[in-house]
Amino acid sequence: MKSGFGDTVVAFPGRQPNQVGFAREELQRILDLYGRMVAAGEWRDYAMDFTRDAASFAAFRRTAERPQARVEKRPSLRNKQGMWTLFGEHGQVLKRGHDLAGVLAPMERRLVKAVGD
Repeated sequence: MKSGFGDTVVAFPGRQPNQVGFAREELQRILDLYGRMVAAGEWRDYAMDFTRDAASFAAFRRTAERPQARVEKRPSLRNKQGMWTLFGEHGQVLKRGHDLAGVLAPMERRLVKAVGD
């Protein structure tokens, strides 16, 4: 068997990124939900935070309050319980998972209730 240039994969000795961020598709999905919640009168403001370990998107009913919901992406948990977490207003974990759509599902259901009222 002849060993050529493309036969082996060698890991590039790169460094760890300085911060975790959202991919374009992930941010699009989060902002789509945010826009619909704003239109329903549930949310009025948001904040994003990017650290070395996690990226977070928090949505507020009023600016001076605690976030009503917070979505966090923590890649270090990818192989455990899933890198996505949805936190409630009091910091409780509402949903964890490997798929962003599944983690946002409780907020989607809340939106359906808000529009239905």
